[in-house]
Amino acid sequence: MAEDSDELEPVMVILGFRTERPDDLLEILAPYVVLSRGQPGCRNIDYVASITDPGRIMIVEKWESIEAQRRHFDSAEMVTMAKHSVPLLNAEPDVDLFEGISMHDLA
Repeated sequence: MAEDSDELEPVMVILGFRTERPDDLLEILAPYVVLSRGQPGCRNIDYVASITDPGRIMIVEKWESIEAQRRHFDSAEMVTMAKHSVPLLNAEPDVDLFEGISMHDLA
């Protein structure tokens, strides 16, 4: 991480879900992804479903800074998604935060 506090350090969050009801979970995740893309500091958010493991779904989020990511985790979009997703999950979601060593958006 940079020592200069004014410099933005991009971060990536990966949320992993396991469910026996992937179609129902995707219905909850779709609006979350679309609405969260408009959050301040969001560089991109995508969600993917495993081809080899149909009950495995992941959200990949890229944020311009750790502060933007933290604000988002307290947002109404995140709280709503979590509230509605939990009953569909086989286990707690796997959440991990990554330093953006080499992240580039092709937009």
